[in-house]
Amino acid sequence: MKFLLQLLIWWKGQSLGTRLFTWRKGEFVGEDSEGNKFYQSKSGKRWVIFADEIEASKISPEWHGWLHHTFDECPATTPLPRKAWEKPHHENLSGTAMAYHPPGSLMSASPKPVRDYEAWQPE
Repeated sequence: MKFLLQLLIWWKGQSLGTRLFTWRKGEFVGEDSEGNKFYQSKSGKRWVIFADEIEASKISPEWHGWLHHTFDECPATTPLPRKAWEKPHHENLSGTAMAYHPPGSLMSASPKPVRDYEAWQPE
């Protein structure tokens, strides 16, 4: 069934053309923590085969930099140094039920007004 879906539609995973191109010209470079697989051709083209849903925000910053030729070295062989203040990568959850809503937002679980300023009143 998965093969039939790949044959007919591209948004459920890699298409048949991508599968053939990867098989013929792709060299496996590495895999990230999400299970996404990264490939490179001899001509320098780089691409990703997503593990499940095709969502660009599921790619971590180091792999994103490698895909866009910001870094020459592959993150699987030479990981980027992490700063103490850096948080782990998360996908963009905007527009979903798990999106961030600051205190006082009408969309938060318990909306209540936040008074962090004093409004100007004319005298």
